[in-house]
Amino acid sequence: MTHRIAIAPSGFKESLSAARVAEAIAVGVRRVIPDADLDLIPLVDGGEGTAEALALAGGGRLVPVTATGPVGEPVASHFALLGGPGPLTAVVEMAAVAGLALVPPGLRHPGATTTYGVGELIRAALDAGARRILIGCGDSGTSDGGAGALQALGARLTDRHGRELRRGGGVLHELEGVDPSGLDPRLARTELLVACNPYNVLCGKRGVARVFGPQKGATPAEVELLSAGLERLADVLTRDLAPAFAPTSGAPAIDLRTAPGTGASGGLGAGLAAVGARLLPRYDVLLDGLDLDARLARADFVITAEGALDHQTVRGKIPAEVARRAHASGVPVLVLAGTIGPGAQDVRAVGVDAYSAILPAPMTLVEAIDRSDEFLADATERAMRIMALGTRLAPLAAA
Repeated sequence: MTHRIAIAPSGFKESLSAARVAEAIAVGVRRVIPDADLDLIPLVDGGEGTAEALALAGGGRLVPVTATGPVGEPVASHFALLGGPGPLTAVVEMAAVAGLALVPPGLRHPGATTTYGVGELIRAALDAGARRILIGCGDSGTSDGGAGALQALGARLTDRHGRELRRGGGVLHELEGVDPSGLDPRLARTELLVACNPYNVLCGKRGVARVFGPQKGATPAEVELLSAGLERLADVLTRDLAPAFAPTSGAPAIDLRTAPGTGASGGLGAGLAAVGARLLPRYDVLLDGLDLDARLARADFVITAEGALDHQTVRGKIPAEVARRAHASGVPVLVLAGTIGPGAQDVRAVGVDAYSAILPAPMTLVEAIDRSDEFLADATERAMRIMALGTRLAPLAAA
């Protein structure tokens, strides 16, 4: 009997792409089941690797661009132009120009980092003729509410003295007004689609600065300053900018403070929504064309993976999405994770049958990253051998 196994992981941040994770897992499976029928389905969530993955899937290409990185220095970045019919579509991956991996550890102060480069990539895509731009949100190193992107697109953000606001979320509490007169006019005739985690909102108790600010290096005091700044940004954008891009279909304008996805990538979702972008659940956009549900349903078993399994996994991370879809077809799911943190057990409620950490012993982060391929393959082999043993013992238990 041939075993059909679907391997549908995310990438490991600052370590392995989703494709490399899938390949490492496949190595481990074949050590135990050499003739397994493997379906490798590397998945992206809008973060690192999204532009490249969609370019490969859609017959497109990457376009190199030098843009402003999150700490203000030029970085080598890119966007993708996709193939296929219809208007020319570009993919802008915010992580490629404002991701946490581009912020040196000693400079991880989210009050100072900027999404200015995201706006530059959008302008570069417009220059290339794109009339439909998909912005992937994820793995950000910023918390500026998309203010930097708006500045790069031509908006003027000013303080009470009329002076241009400095870049970074740490000064947003000083924002007094937004002048949209310099915005790139092509935005009005371009479809902007933001693929984001709908669980992330800009403001409130679960606001993005409070949830993700500490991960990006913010102290408790900085978290409160960032939160106040994002509240101020939402108010000013709603008053000065959003009305110019209000929907013409009669649909109500979204609440920039609390609408699903407004907190995506440190609030980039809210900033882009203020200029007419549509905030869409990322998997509705990014999994289009993969036929994922059918491929999972055909499998006897599914393996997925991510860098960290914890309480945030069930809030829109790839393993939870894969498990939910596989569970609907009655297919069992194993999750392999770089680390397992508090709340990991919550994934059982969304369809995960078992999960396991890949690290064989305590070690430095540098070593864990350098040997990720090896550890993934070995962890997969261990899991598969335990499953094989369970299969052999099952008849004895039934007797």
